[in-house]
Amino acid sequence: MGARYQRILLKLSGELLAGTAGHGIDDQVLHALADEIREVHDLGVQVGIVTGGGNIFRGLAASTRGMDRVGADYMGMLATVINSLALQHALEKRGVYTRVMSAIEMARVCEPYIRRRAVRHLEKGRIVVLAAGTGNPYFTTDTAAALRAIEVGADVILKATRVDGVFSSDPIQDPSATFFPRISYLDILNRGLKVMDSTAISLCMDNRLPLVVFNIGVRGNLMRVVNGEPVGTMVGEPVS
Repeated sequence: MGARYQRILLKLSGELLAGTAGHGIDDQVLHALADEIREVHDLGVQVGIVTGGGNIFRGLAASTRGMDRVGADYMGMLATVINSLALQHALEKRGVYTRVMSAIEMARVCEPYIRRRAVRHLEKGRIVVLAAGTGNPYFTTDTAAALRAIEVGADVILKATRVDGVFSSDPIQDPSATFFPRISYLDILNRGLKVMDSTAISLCMDNRLPLVVFNIGVRGNLMRVVNGEPVGTMVGEPVS
């Protein structure tokens, strides 16, 4: 079965990389993710990745404790660079050419994010890890994922989570939560569902960019989503 999507943008949260420890980078989780990403890449799918940084530092949380929001957000962006470099290392150990491109220039560490160069890397079969969010404070890495996906012409955003998709409330805390196999962007905004922040959802809606929310904790789910199997929740235009 051929892949349904030719170019994907995979959004990984920092919390995913932390595993059960809740902070730092869990080697087992990192290597399991790298294995799955390589399998998808081996299909010929072009892969862009945006990682969060919450396993190392969360800017918004620090700002609520009295730290300057702008400085705290920059610290959060730097945390995403650490995660991106770890992911690059894990992927290259598996023989996959990987480039880290940062929205904040740091020439000794990685490439600056330049849209045309990112697209060229993807076309050449390299995995591109897009670090440092949008490079601006007050924007989440979810918004960065939506923005980068649109810029590089991705077919879909795949948001990797620890739950099976989009629910009416947090299924971990509320076992009676309703699962949505399909939902519109507008429904997410109107219901105030915590799928992505409203800026990210609005960007996807305005640019008609499909979003699939799925459980990366189930081995093989990433491949199933890429192959178009009904895994997780498809977020898109309302079904008429």
